[in-house]
Amino acid sequence: MKYFWLFFSFVAFTVRAELFRLPTANRAIFDPDGGAERFFVGTTGKPWTSGTFGCVRSDGNQIHEGLDIKCLQRDKHGEPIDPVRATAAGTVAYVNNRPALSNYGRYIVIRHDIEGIEIYSIYAHLSEVLSSVRPGSKVNAGDQIAIMGRTSNTRERISKERAHVHFELNVVLNDRFAAWYAKAYPNQRNDHGDWNGHNLLGLDPRLVLLEQQKEGDKFSILNFLRTQTELFRVVVRDVRFPYLKRYTALIRRNPVAEQQGVAGYEIAFNYNGLPFQIVPRSARELENQQRVRLLSVNADEQARHPCRHLVARKGSGWELTRQGGDLIELLLY
Repeated sequence: MKYFWLFFSFVAFTVRAELFRLPTANRAIFDPDGGAERFFVGTTGKPWTSGTFGCVRSDGNQIHEGLDIKCLQRDKHGEPIDPVRATAAGTVAYVNNRPALSNYGRYIVIRHDIEGIEIYSIYAHLSEVLSSVRPGSKVNAGDQIAIMGRTSNTRERISKERAHVHFELNVVLNDRFAAWYAKAYPNQRNDHGDWNGHNLLGLDPRLVLLEQQKEGDKFSILNFLRTQTELFRVVVRDVRFPYLKRYTALIRRNPVAEQQGVAGYEIAFNYNGLPFQIVPRSARELENQQRVRLLSVNADEQARHPCRHLVARKGSGWELTRQGGDLIELLLY
C-alpha cells in the first residue's frame, strides 16, 4: 500500500495542469501531420486557414476572432451532435437563445478568473443550450454546456458540411459598453447589451492551446497576454477607466508616477486592438499632452495584420483611424 501511494502521488504530481481544454472531442489540432485540415472548417470555397484566428477573411482584410472547429458526430440526418464543453471552470455570463439576433446564432459566454485576470470564452452556432446553463450558473472544466449546431443569422447559412462550433477566448473592454454604444451609434440596435461582440477582444485560442501543450505547468495566460506583439501605442490622460480594475495585472510599475502621482497611462495594443501593457505616467511626464495621443506604430506588424484597420499612414507618419479612435473611446468611457 505504501508503494502504491508513492506511485499515485508521483503520477498526480507529474500530470500536466490544463488551464484551457478544447471545447469538443476534436483534438486534431495537436496532431503533427495534417491535423489542421481535420480540425478547422474554412468558409465556403476557401481553405481551412479561413477557419483560424486572425486576418484570414476577405483576402486578409477581415478579422476572424475565433476557431471554427469541425464536428465529429452526426445524427442520421447529417446534423452535428457533438457535445460542447466548458474550456475551464467559470460562471456563465450570458446566453443568447435567439439565433436570429446574432451572426453567432445561439451562443454562450463564460467568465473565467485565472491568474488574477478575467478571460471570457464564447461557444457559438449551437443547436441547443443545456437547460442548466443560464447566467450565474457555475461550470467546471469539461462540463457539457451545449450541443454543436449551425445556427446563425447570416445571409449565407452554415451548411451541414461546414457544421462547427465557433470558439473564442477574450478580454472585455468596458462594463459600460451598452451606454457607450447607445451614445456612439444611436441609430443602431444592440440586442446583447455589454455582451455585444464589439466589447469582446479575442486572443488566438490556437496559440494559447499549442503553447499550453508545449509548456505544460509552466504555461501562464497572464504571461501570454503580456508578451503580445505590439501594433501601436498611445498615451491617455485618464485614470479611471474600468479596464484598469479588471486587468490590474497588466499594469507595469513606474516609480516616477508612483512617487509623483498617476495622471494617465501609456498603453500598448496588439493588432486585434487588445490592450496588453499599461504603464502609469505622472503629470510631469504628460505635460502638454492631449487626452489621447498616438505615440508609435509597428509598421511591420501592420503590414502583416492590417485587418482591424486601427491605424493608417498620414504623410510620413501615422494616425488612428475611425476604428482606432472608437476603440480608445470605448476603453476610456
